[in-house]
Amino acid sequence: MNIETRKIAQILQSKPVMEGAGVLLKRVFGFYEENTFDPFLLLDNFGSDNPKDYIAGFPWHPHRGIETVTYMLDGVVEHGDSMGNSGTISSGDVQWMTAGSGIIHQEMPKPSKGTMRGFQLWSNLPAANKMMKPRYQDVPSSVIPTIQIGDGADAKIIAGELEGTTGPVKEIISDPLFFDITVESGKSVVLPVHDGYTVFAYVYDGDGFFDERQTRNVSSGQLVHLVEGNRVNISAGESKLNCIFISGKLLKEPVAWRGPIVMNTQEELDIAFREYRRGTFIKK
Repeated sequence: MNIETRKIAQILQSKPVMEGAGVLLKRVFGFYEENTFDPFLLLDNFGSDNPKDYIAGFPWHPHRGIETVTYMLDGVVEHGDSMGNSGTISSGDVQWMTAGSGIIHQEMPKPSKGTMRGFQLWSNLPAANKMMKPRYQDVPSSVIPTIQIGDGADAKIIAGELEGTTGPVKEIISDPLFFDITVESGKSVVLPVHDGYTVFAYVYDGDGFFDERQTRNVSSGQLVHLVEGNRVNISAGESKLNCIFISGKLLKEPVAWRGPIVMNTQEELDIAFREYRRGTFIKK
């Protein structure tokens, strides 16, 4: 097998937006980049030490046709849904929710001592699985393995496999990698990836390089999109680098997207919103 290092296609700067009932967050990508990061639709980075920026939360709202992934760095979020599930996720925890045929839920951050920080990623479902039964994978930080990768780097493995260690999130259709990577200043690491899959990394602390020649620095609040190849070079800059590293299998399907619902056609979208208004959205 030929070894080819991925190249930088683009670097995106996250932008402040207001979502939910009044939550200030950084939109990394979403909606207008729906085909660029297939199968991923949206990535948000939330973080503030002021509860006024997040306490209004995300009251009851529907989802269909997607999976939402919430990864907490710091803080606590309470959640509940139309199936009677409820609970909390806190620092280091992950919730991988497959909305499938439809779910109505709420996500409500609680006041935090210090900074509330985390991410939400939306992953599309293929047409054959849009109407699958909803499910949750609630993953506490205690079962998420962290491994050393080379000299001066480590990886928290949420989904996928790296150096013989597999993350606790399993049986996801997009065959994802979801790692939280730390690289010490001046150190480098090489990660294997599937050729032909979407690959990107989002830097949330520090800065670093994702090309072999170290020509383009990527700093906190920026996403780097990497194309063509089966490995990725990551090097920290002058400060320690922290990033989430994500990869997934392309669906190559049409996307019909309105608000929290993502289907393949406009007709399917119209049906979903009509069912939501009529109270027949949740399937038994």
